[in-house]
Amino acid sequence: MADTEVSIGYGTVLEIALVSTPDEFTYIREVYALTPPSDTDDSIEATHMQSPNKTREYIPGLTDSGEASAEMNYVPGSVTDRFIQSIKGKKLINRVTFENGIQVIFRGNRQGYEKDIPVDDRKTATLTLRVSGDPIMTGVTAPRNIDLPLIEGVAKVGAPLTVDWGIWAGAEDLSYQWKVGGDPVLNANTSSYVPVTADIGEVITVDVTGANTLYSTTVSSAATTAVVA
Repeated sequence: MADTEVSIGYGTVLEIALVSTPDEFTYIREVYALTPPSDTDDSIEATHMQSPNKTREYIPGLTDSGEASAEMNYVPGSVTDRFIQSIKGKKLINRVTFENGIQVIFRGNRQGYEKDIPVDDRKTATLTLRVSGDPIMTGVTAPRNIDLPLIEGVAKVGAPLTVDWGIWAGAEDLSYQWKVGGDPVLNANTSSYVPVTADIGEVITVDVTGANTLYSTTVSSAATTAVVA
């Protein structure tokens, strides 16, 4: 029996742009549950006096693409919070990118933005989008980096540096290449690197490559300060 090909939803990304600025997508942060558009098909009764076997007949009617929704951690006044408030009454282009690079793109408008502020639990919010027209599902697209990788730690001999890989859309796998003074370090391909004496005076960067079954994309972190002893 073949193994299942299903995966968890981790890595799925929601971005929203205004129809008036279709190339300027805003990443919706801290989403923990996402419901893509769901089709509902109307059925039109077409029964007539000679319907076979005195049985009702139906023909396909219109399709309603329904709603999409995103549940997220709510941070009052954050970039995401202010953006969602700003799109009230505006036409939107919405893009859902799965970790394998497949995208669902659909038009619509903001239908609701509900916040939940419990006394003893995290603050959450639900964004509801009314879908307009027929959503488009793409083929596999190249991974996109949304937030650049960031090196954490002090550039000092013997002190470990680690990389926060940033935010990616459409990347199933991530790989690393550390560089000293712009030159790749042999076998430095994990999420951490420990500077050595030969690195003193040089800056350190790391290249992070996001990949799926068809494409790969590589971005570089900002450089550290020069390594000290």
